[in-house]
Amino acid sequence: MLSKQDIFQTLDMIDKRHLDVRTITMGISLLDCAHEDIQVCAQKIYDKICRRAADLVKVGRDIEWEFGIPIVNKRISVTPIAMVGAACKTDTYVPLAQALDRAAQEVGVNFIGGFSALVQKGCTESDWKLILSIPEAMAATQRVCASVNVGSTKAGINMDAVAEMGRIIKRTAQITADDDGLGCAKLVVFANAVEDNPFMAGAFHGPGEPECVLNVGVSGPGVVYHALQKVKGQPFDVVAETVKRTAFQITRMGQIVGVEASRRLNVPFGILDLSLAPTPVVGDSVARILEEMGLEVCGTHGTTAALALLNDAVKKGGVMATNHVGGLSGAFIPVSEDEGMIAAAEAGVLTLDKLEAMTCVCSVGLDMIAVPGDTSAATISAIIADEAAIGMVNSKTTAVRIIPAPGKVVGDRVEMGGLLGSAPVMPVHDQSAEAFIARGGRIPAPLQSLKN
Repeated sequence: MLSKQDIFQTLDMIDKRHLDVRTITMGISLLDCAHEDIQVCAQKIYDKICRRAADLVKVGRDIEWEFGIPIVNKRISVTPIAMVGAACKTDTYVPLAQALDRAAQEVGVNFIGGFSALVQKGCTESDWKLILSIPEAMAATQRVCASVNVGSTKAGINMDAVAEMGRIIKRTAQITADDDGLGCAKLVVFANAVEDNPFMAGAFHGPGEPECVLNVGVSGPGVVYHALQKVKGQPFDVVAETVKRTAFQITRMGQIVGVEASRRLNVPFGILDLSLAPTPVVGDSVARILEEMGLEVCGTHGTTAALALLNDAVKKGGVMATNHVGGLSGAFIPVSEDEGMIAAAEAGVLTLDKLEAMTCVCSVGLDMIAVPGDTSAATISAIIADEAAIGMVNSKTTAVRIIPAPGKVVGDRVEMGGLLGSAPVMPVHDQSAEAFIARGGRIPAPLQSLKN
C-alpha cells in the first residue's frame, strides 16, 4: 500500500529529478514471416508489426496521462532479421530493413531494433547477407537499429566477424557522412547479447522469447544524484544503502507501468530493465553521480570503483521491486548521451582507455563514442575485440557503439540531436593492430565457460 508520502516523493522525482520510464518496448516474433520471395517476406513483416503494435503508442500515452508518469519512448524489437530472411532468395536484406522502417513509422514508435545477427560461433550465409547489408540499411532507414553479437562466454569470440564489423562500421560512417556518420549510432556490436533488452540500439526479440512480449526500461540518474547530495561525506555503506533505496523506488514505478501496459495491450509482461540511462539534459547524468561520491571529474582515479558501487547498488535495490529483472540492468555510460561524460571527455580526463576499464563493472560497454574519421577499420575491430574479451571473461554483456566521424579530428564535436546528444571526438592509439585482426579464426571460450 502506497502512503501519501510515497506518492509525494514520486511526484517530486518526476517533476524535479528527471524520473521517467525510458521505454516500453514490444517484442514481436517474425519467424512466421519467412518466405523465399523477399517482397512477400517484407510485406508479411510490415503487416504483422502493424497488427501487433497498433495500440502501443496510444496505450503508452494514455498511461502517461492517467498516471502522470513520463514514458519517453515507445519502441519495438523483432526477431533477428538474419533468421527471418534466411529463406529469402536474395543478396541483400535492405528491403526487409525498409519494411521495418515503414512499420515503425506507421505505428509511431521512434526506433525498431532487430536488424541483427547472432554470429558468436560462426556465420551462416544469411548472417553474412545481413552484415553486408547493414551500411545501406542504416542509410536507407531512419528508425531501424542494427546489432551483431560476435562473442560469448560459451562460444568465445568470432574474430572473422569482428574484423568484418570494423569494415562495416567504417562503411556505415562513410555512407552517412552527410549526417556525421549518424548511421553508426544505430549499430551495436555485442558480446553476450541478451534476448530481452528493451534499450536501443541493441534491442532484438530473441529466439527464446514468446510470440509477443512487453519489456520496460526505467531510468533515474537525476533521482540518484539528488539522493546522494543528502549523504555528503558519509561512508560508502551509507552511499550504497541510499542508492539501493532509491533504485527500489524507481523500479517500483516501472513495474507498475509495465504491468498496466501489458494488461491494456493484452501482451505478457516480460522483464524490467533496471539500468540507469542518462540523457544530455543537465541533472540527468551518471557521471555527475560518480562525481557526487567525491571525484573531482569523472574519469579520474577512483572512477571505476565508484561505478562498481553504483552498478551493484542499483541491482540490489531494483531486484526487490519487480518479479522479473532482465535486459542489461545496471548503469549506462554513453558518452554522447551524458552531459557529465561529455564534459569529462572534453577536459581530457575521460579517455577511451578509462572507459574500457569502467566497462568491466557496468552495463554494456563503449557506448556512443566518436573517434577521428581516419581511424582504420582494423583499429575499430581491435576496440571491439577488447570489449568482447571483457564480456567473455567476465560473463557479462559488453558492446561497442562507435562513430568514426568522417572528416572529424580530435577536439571536434559530432552533433546527433535528441537523446543521442553530441559527442566530442576522442583520440585512439596510433599504433596498428592490423596484423592481430588479420589472423581471423576464433578466440576460444575461457575456462569458466565449462560450468556443466
